Order: sequence, then C-alpha cells, then structure tokens
Amino acid sequence: MYVGTQVAVRDDDDLRVFAQLGLKHICADPPGPPASWSLDDLERHRDKIESFGLILDMVQLPLPSRPIEKASYPDILLAGPQRDRQIDAVCRLIEDIAAAGIPAAKYNLNLIGIPRTPMEPGRGGSMNEAFRWEKADQGAAPGLAGTLSEDENWERIDYFLQRVVPVAESNRVRLACHPHDPYTPPGYRGVTRVLGTVDGLKKFVTMHESPYHGLNFCQGSIGEMLENPREEIEEVIRWFGTRGKIFNVHFRNIKGGKLSFMETFPDEGDMDMVRSARIYKEVDYKYMLMPDHVPTISGRDPSGVAFAFCYGYIAALVEALETASI
Repeated sequence: MYVGTQVAVRDDDDLRVFAQLGLKHICADPPGPPASWSLDDLERHRDKIESFGLILDMVQLPLPSRPIEKASYPDILLAGPQRDRQIDAVCRLIEDIAAAGIPAAKYNLNLIGIPRTPMEPGRGGSMNEAFRWEKADQGAAPGLAGTLSEDENWERIDYFLQRVVPVAESNRVRLACHPHDPYTPPGYRGVTRVLGTVDGLKKFVTMHESPYHGLNFCQGSIGEMLENPREEIEEVIRWFGTRGKIFNVHFRNIKGGKLSFMETFPDEGDMDMVRSARIYKEVDYKYMLMPDHVPTISGRDPSGVAFAFCYGYIAALVEALETASI
C-alpha cells in the first residue's frame, strides 16, 4: 500500500507539488464532467499525469456524492425512463477507462448527499465538519427520490450492478463504491440509506461477486456507522480486507460515532490509525491510503497545508510498516 491523494488539481503546480511531497499515486479527473469524457480525453489526461512522474490510479465515474438533484445520470437511482441509456453510458466509460490503462474507478450510489450539521471547533481553533442527530432537521422533506423503501433501493442497486460488474470484470477495472456518509435512521428524507451500515456494505460487495466489485473504503464514514469506532473498526477492516473488497482507503478519523461525531485529523480522533494501518498491511491491502476530508485551518493555503500534514502522516506510517518499526 502507498500514500495517495484525490485532491482536485487546480493547475500544473499542484501536480509538481504532489511529486515534491513524494505522492506518486493519485486519483485525478480529466477536465469537464465525467459524463463528457472520451477515450482521447482519458488518454491525454493519463499522459499529462505521467509527465510529472505520477501514476493515475483512479478516476471518478459520473455517479457523485452530491444529492441526486445534481447528478449527471439521475435515472440510474431513480429508475427513470433513461436508466438503461445512462447505465450503458457508464459501461462505455468503464471500457474507455480500461483502454486508457487506468486500473480503477470510484463512484457513489447517493440520493441525499452528505448530511452535516454546523461545523465545530477542533484542535487549535480549526473548524471541523460534524453531524449531530439532535441538531439535524429530523423531519426534512424527501427530495427528488421521494419516499423510497429499503427493498426498492436494493432493487435499483442490483439492477445497476448486474449490468456494470460484468463489464468491469471483462475490462479488469476495479469499481470502488463509497459508503453512504453518514449513517442516518431509516426513512430520513424519505430514504433508507442501505450502504450506511456495515451489514449493508457486506450485502453490497457479495451481490454479483467479482474481484472487480468492491469499496472505496472510507474509514471515516464507516466509523460513523459504529457505536464504538475505536473497538469495532478492526473487525470491519479485516472482514472486507481478507475478501479483497478494499480498492481504495479514505484514511480519515473522527471523534464520536453513530449519529454524533466530528471529523478530525488522522492523528487525533478516536480510532487508532496506527493500528488500522497495521491491519491494512496484514490483510495485504495493495492500493492507496489517502486523506479524505480535512479540518479547515488558518493560513494562506489552508487546505494545501492540512492535506500536506495528512500525506506526511500517512507516508510515515507506510514507511514504518515496510521497515517493521511499528
């Protein structure tokens, strides 16, 4: 395993900075929305990334973490009239990703986005994302998806997987799905978020079984599903890791747990990230460990500094694991 990033590149200097920080592997998208990419776009993008001495490990399918109202292909999860056409477009993109020599793609199956409550102060006055159920609008109205039962949600996910997983397998592209972030009670905003529990994620990865069907394993989001993340996360990593279902890791920590948490830097949350890194190594995880969300800090380039801290933290863990010094 190795340190990676998915931070959006603003210009060529960002690519130089990644290389200077020792970040060799990245998840980065070509210009424009994913629904518009051609094979030429993907090949030009790969060549540019490689020209900086970097490796393009992953791109994003046009299935984002945003609410369904802002999705490029909403009918996939809404079972709308364009569902088959939109799934076909995803399949063609997977084929083009393979032809461009990109080994993996991440995606979400998200209807209501990423609910959060107001940010909260963290270390040194940083501002951190949080979710407190008692502060949420518990009676929030359903969105475009309306009221959707758990069974209907699974049916739509199954319909998608039965079409795309064989394409991914035949083209040897790993499809990495992000969990729902955060867990919310059944029926919140009309939807039961079936990928918002560990049991739901286990069911998901065993549907249409394939070595190319797995998770963008967000440790922060999974910690948000647990009553006691510090004690429970080890078993979760082992279950998915020993089955080869982890294709990328968002190495993110939290303080708190199910329905009440604040995001943190990896070194200060409740989960023991050193212990977690050991387990990823033990289960022979082979891909990127990357920061996900980071706290908002002060300074002229606060996001860049915050992510640079996380890169250094993760890189030090990986190096220590390789030399067996931790």
